[in-house]
Amino acid sequence: MNVTSLTWKHCRNLSGGEIRPDPAVNVICGDNAQGKTNLLELLWIYTGGRSFRGAKDSELVELGRSHAESELTYFARERTETARIELTGGRRKCSRNDIPLKSAAGLVGGFCAVVFAPVHLSLVKDGPAERRKFLDAAICQMRPAYAGHLMRYNRVIEQRNALLKELYRRPSLQDTLRAWDEKTAQLASVVTEARLAYLRRLQPAAEETYFGISSEKERLTLQYHRSGVPEEAQNMCPQSAQELMPQILRTLEEHHAADRAAGFTTTGPHRDDFTLCINGLSARTFGSQGQQRSAVLALKRGEAAVLGEAIGEPPVILLDDVLSELDAARQDYLLNRMAGRQMFITCCEPTPVLRLRGGRAFRMEGGQLTTL
Repeated sequence: MNVTSLTWKHCRNLSGGEIRPDPAVNVICGDNAQGKTNLLELLWIYTGGRSFRGAKDSELVELGRSHAESELTYFARERTETARIELTGGRRKCSRNDIPLKSAAGLVGGFCAVVFAPVHLSLVKDGPAERRKFLDAAICQMRPAYAGHLMRYNRVIEQRNALLKELYRRPSLQDTLRAWDEKTAQLASVVTEARLAYLRRLQPAAEETYFGISSEKERLTLQYHRSGVPEEAQNMCPQSAQELMPQILRTLEEHHAADRAAGFTTTGPHRDDFTLCINGLSARTFGSQGQQRSAVLALKRGEAAVLGEAIGEPPVILLDDVLSELDAARQDYLLNRMAGRQMFITCCEPTPVLRLRGGRAFRMEGGQLTTL
C-alpha cells in the first residue's frame, strides 16, 4: 500500500498544494510550525480516524475559512483508488472512487496507516491507561467485533461498580454481586484473550525492529500483567477465553472485600497493563530519552507489521518528529534499512536528508511544500 498523490486546499496552514511521494522513504524537513505535522495529519484522517493530535474536525480548516478539501490517490489491493474529504462546518463529507460515503467510518479499511507522534511517547512515560488504549485500538483495526466486546465489558464494569457502592447500604445484595461476577468474567475473558494474542504477534516484530535500531546491542521485551494475578502466575502462553474465564471469575471472587472497600472493581482488563523492558530493565524507569523513543518506534513498527499481515500488504507509516534524540546509527536505520514499506518522516534539521540513500526529500515552509 502506498500513496501516489495527495492534494489539498485550505487545510490548516496548507493553503494549497500537492505531494507526489516516493514509494519508499519521504523526508519532510522544515522549522517548527511550518505545516509538516499538518501534512501527516491530513494523510492520517484518510484512515477514517480522528486527528492523532486530538483536534476537532473544525480545527483542520484554515483560519478564516469555512471549507477545506483534499484528495488522496493510493495503490492498494493491486489497484489504484481515490478518496476525497471535504470539511465544512466541522463535519466531513467523504467519498471513495467518486462514491459518496455515509460517514468517515466508510473510509476505514481502505487506506491503512500507522502513525508515530511525540504524543505517543506516553506509551512509555505515562500510566497503564495509555498502553491499554494502544492495544485496544490496534486490535480493533484487525478485529472490528472486538470494539463491541470492549464496549459491553466497560458497560458491565460500570454496572458492577454501581452495585459495589450500593452494597454499603444494602448488604443483602451480595448474591447479586456474584451474578455480576459471571457476566464480568465472561466478557473479560474475551478482552484478555484478544490482548494476549495480539501481544504475542507484536513481540517478535517489535523486538526485531528495536534490535535493528539499537545496532543489535539491546533487546526489547513485552510482558502483559493481569491485575490481581500473582507475578509468578503471569504468562503470555496461548489461552482461550474458555480457559481464562474460570481464572478471572476466581480472581473477582477473591477480591470481593477489596472491591467493597474501594467501591469499584479493582481487577480485570480495565486495570491491566503491559511493560516494555530494554535488556531486562523497565524502559519507563531506566530508559534514556533515545531508548524510550526507540521503544515506542518499535511498538509502532510492530503494529504496522501485524496490521500488514492482517490486510495482506504493509500499511503506510507516518513518523512525526521521530529523528530528534536519536543518534546517527538509529537515524540511519530508520532512513535506509526499513525497506518494503512507504514512510513519511518529518524533521526540523536538514542533516538527516544527507543520510538518505534513496527516496525523496521535501521542505515545508509557511505551508508550502517544495522538493529538495
